Amino acid sequence: MEAEGSSEMLLTRKRRRDSSNGDKDEAERHVKYPRCTVGLKHPAPFADELEPADKPYQRVNMETAKRGTPPDRPVRVYADGIFDVFHSGHARALMQAKCLFPNTHLIVGVCSDDLTHTYKGFTVMNEDERYDAICHCRYVDEVVRNAPWTLTPEFLTKHRIDFVAHDDIPYSSAGSDDVYRHIKEAGMFAPTQRTEGISTSDIITRIVRDYDLYVRRNLQRGYTAKELNVSFINEKKYHLQERVDKVKKKVRDVEEKSKEFVQKVEEKSIDLIQKWEEKSREFIGNFLQMFGPEGALKHMLKEGKGRMLQAISPRQSPNSSPTREERSPSPTFRLPFFNKTSPPPSPPPHHSGARGYLISEDDEDEDDEN
Repeated sequence: MEAEGSSEMLLTRKRRRDSSNGDKDEAERHVKYPRCTVGLKHPAPFADELEPADKPYQRVNMETAKRGTPPDRPVRVYADGIFDVFHSGHARALMQAKCLFPNTHLIVGVCSDDLTHTYKGFTVMNEDERYDAICHCRYVDEVVRNAPWTLTPEFLTKHRIDFVAHDDIPYSSAGSDDVYRHIKEAGMFAPTQRTEGISTSDIITRIVRDYDLYVRRNLQRGYTAKELNVSFINEKKYHLQERVDKVKKKVRDVEEKSKEFVQKVEEKSIDLIQKWEEKSREFIGNFLQMFGPEGALKHMLKEGKGRMLQAISPRQSPNSSPTREERSPSPTFRLPFFNKTSPPPSPPPHHSGARGYLISEDDEDEDDEN
């Protein structure tokens, strides 16, 4: 039951690819699914290596297959193809074939190189590589090597096939408009859907379109020019292009680093300018507070000027000043040349008769009265 649930879950996961860019739908991208382990541990066996069946072959119809009966055996579904450069489109087609019925045994037929080169063209992978790729697909139960290009009734009976799974687009080949027409008329055809956006032809087209890139890639990884079928001149050309691309990459790296450096310098300069503007506003404010019209320096000068004027100007005398009579007697003043008590130490000879006088303020007053 767990495997059936997981199969139904896988069927609902339709791959939606845009033709322009191949982006997946957002709803599909974010869908979460429960964990389950339904993978096989061994590759699918080849049909010619299996033991023959004991029971006789009796094909079931579509209604019986959809109901999940018969219970004694699964519904045997056959899908064929070239499967060159096995990719997800191949795997999704086989997944749809495996999930057609509740109980399905999927048989995959792979055409040989001779048959493929005759009807379709040259392949990238040889038949053994294509057989092995199909054996390791998880949806495959049995592999038929050297499958026929057109399905015959004998082949259907030999491999006990109930239904043939393929996309519903008419497949014209081998001189027929649709190689599955007789299968559809017999009611044994089960249609599947193609996965748009990927195919073997698209992958080969990408390789051819980017041929130079892939040649340079393989030369760089150690393949020789002979193995790649490249001439000597083209080999040297590819090596030169590789060196030129390396130089261009270095130049781009230097340019990116220089741009990052310039961007960092610009960010630093912007931060520095902003900080300088903030500091300049603060500096101007402090300058105006100190030296402005009403700054602290003006008040300091006013206070200093007032103190200097107060120190220079004389003090006013008191209103009640004492009279001359009330003054204390002035101290005596003796002239050095008119001192009576102590004559001069060495009087000149023509002044020998002279004498000194003791003069005081009182004497001066007496002389004034006389």
